[in-house]
Amino acid sequence: MTYHSTKPMGRLMLGTALVLSLGASAVYADSIRFWTTEEQPERLAKQQDMAAQFEAATGTEVEVIPVSETDLGTRTTAAFAAGDLPDVIYHPLQYALPWAEAGILDTEAATEVIEALGADTFAPGALTMAAVSDGTASVPVDGWTQMVVYRKDLFDANGLEAPTTYANVLAAIEKLHNPPSMYGFVAATKVDEGFMSQVLEHVFLANGVSPVGADGFKPLEEGPTIEVLEFYKAIAEASPPGELYWKQSRELYFAGQASMIIWSPFILDELAGLRDSAPPTINDDPTTRELAAATGVVTNFAGPSNADGAAWGDIRYFGITNDADTDAAMDFVKFSMDEGYTQTLSIAPEGKFPVRRGNADNPTAFKEAWSKLPVGVDRKAPLGDLYAQEMIDEIVGGLDVAQRWGVSEGQLALASKMINGQAINRLVREYIDGVRDGAATVAAMNDELSKIE
Repeated sequence: MTYHSTKPMGRLMLGTALVLSLGASAVYADSIRFWTTEEQPERLAKQQDMAAQFEAATGTEVEVIPVSETDLGTRTTAAFAAGDLPDVIYHPLQYALPWAEAGILDTEAATEVIEALGADTFAPGALTMAAVSDGTASVPVDGWTQMVVYRKDLFDANGLEAPTTYANVLAAIEKLHNPPSMYGFVAATKVDEGFMSQVLEHVFLANGVSPVGADGFKPLEEGPTIEVLEFYKAIAEASPPGELYWKQSRELYFAGQASMIIWSPFILDELAGLRDSAPPTINDDPTTRELAAATGVVTNFAGPSNADGAAWGDIRYFGITNDADTDAAMDFVKFSMDEGYTQTLSIAPEGKFPVRRGNADNPTAFKEAWSKLPVGVDRKAPLGDLYAQEMIDEIVGGLDVAQRWGVSEGQLALASKMINGQAINRLVREYIDGVRDGAATVAAMNDELSKIE
């Protein structure tokens, strides 16, 4: 017989005693359904193995159902209308608040899971980005933050501060830019590439500039936005000519011809010579770890109008639905975030930073376990063997302050339309090319963004 928990008192009475006590005293559903966007065969196999472990512990079968991320929104909406939602959905940040508002997610269940596991064991940024009035929409699972990747060896040799601010980046360009042997930066300038959109949002966030507020579109403030434009023009002018995106930035950095780039952490295994399709070319050995050893990263980046800075983050969540067998769904999520958490992260460690750092016994247990997980394609090695502990700490620490346009204001959907429309990319590129000055560019941005609904 399938068991449906009572809400809310039944769960509250169980409290923290159920955190990991997956014993015979609890009553479980015969089976629950879990939708996951991690549909590649190797990743799916790991999730199915974890589901089998959960079934062995509880008697509850978990049907792991792969769903393409491009179809997730429409499939979820259709299932909600039909009253046939799965019990748990692994989903990206963009759905957390809209689904909570629509009634798709049981935010109370998610909040209780977080409290049972210990809210203080989660990265604050990951909780903040899915915050609702009375808790959290979904349970944060994993994430990554965009990084300023830089030649730490050259910075150290020239007495330069790490590129944590606009000013430090510009100082490093002044010292290190010597084309064509060394470019100070490789900025994204190809306007129809999502890479430029992502990099620009990071640079805008760093200076505290956003085009959305609680009521929707919010005009960009001229002064701070001009600071963003001037900075971006400076890094573009320290870049090679042409239409640049992720490909050129990686190739030039790997060849030892760039002192700084902005990239995702998916570069980390390639940087250490673990992927034959994208080898470092700084020397004659495509498996070299020389460049990895010479590299540093910065996740939290600040402009002159925002001393605290920001990290651009992408977080994934476990959503417990309002159609769920709630207690069984909650315990599956708890299991996946505790006994099974290292296995959850092992699905793709280079892009799944632990948003839960540890537990009551060891506050860094999961961060330590993650650093030992093998990464790579053609060869494998743990990140902890490839990079220094201070770099591991910086990589994971970005999730503490991770941000995105529109999240805190409840306007992520609108912000996403503004980003995906690429008007910002085009206008920034026109500013770089001298089509109009800073003030006119800000006015043009505000004019175009105000028309997006």
